[in-house]
Amino acid sequence: MKGKLYVVSTPIGNLEDISLRAIRILKDVDLIACEDTRITRKLLSHYRIKKPLTSYHEHNEKEKAEDLLRQLEAGMNIALVSDAGTPGISDPGFRLVKTASENRIEVISVPGPSAAVAALSISGLPTSSFSFFGFLPKTKKKKEQFLKDIKDLEQTLIFYESSRRITDTLASIIEVFGDRQISVSRELTKMFEETIMGKISDVIERFRQKKELKGEFTFVIEGNKDEHNEFSIEKLERDIRSYKDRGFSLKNSVEELAIKSKLPKNQLYREALKIWNR
Repeated sequence: MKGKLYVVSTPIGNLEDISLRAIRILKDVDLIACEDTRITRKLLSHYRIKKPLTSYHEHNEKEKAEDLLRQLEAGMNIALVSDAGTPGISDPGFRLVKTASENRIEVISVPGPSAAVAALSISGLPTSSFSFFGFLPKTKKKKEQFLKDIKDLEQTLIFYESSRRITDTLASIIEVFGDRQISVSRELTKMFEETIMGKISDVIERFRQKKELKGEFTFVIEGNKDEHNEFSIEKLERDIRSYKDRGFSLKNSVEELAIKSKLPKNQLYREALKIWNR
């Protein structure tokens, strides 16, 4: 008889955020596949669980998936965990789950914490429809192109970002999206947990006042609310003031807005000039 693969969610910070079922499964399986054995061992030690561990991470995913498949086919029950949260969600796991399913291994979800859903639930932004994109591209050019590709989506948008790129990424987002509502969470469930909400420009200013930024960040951003790119004086005023505050010239501001709105430059320039000189 073939074994079973359990995809087990683990805490994203606070060790109390683990289900009773997850603890039972981790105690019952024959083997636990994890990203970093040191991190997983701390969790197991906290709950007095003694099980053999094997590393399964992005650098050995292909080879290890084949090895784990052989053990599953031999009858071993295996739990797959990541360092934090739900395996496969911006973490290793997809290849093993896909391989197991293709070989008729039963794959069972043991749900639990996810930083994306946790941040969304406290964001104050619509939750009925949302898109999760994981980590954004690292280079400025690729990041901005990706943001342009999704800027017209109407659902709430969720991203992850590291502390090293937080300021640059927020600058790219406001340049492409305009000054939307955003909720930024970091260190969720941990001692220094923090969530900042407001316009993107306000959040950028608050981060500029901080001496040091640590942790992994989750962005939850308002979807596109412009209906068919209709001309709106109120929206134009918000966008013009945003560009002006960031050092853009009137000419460059109008050029950027013309690209975004697909409206004639002459029309935009006349209205923008009135706002600019107020």
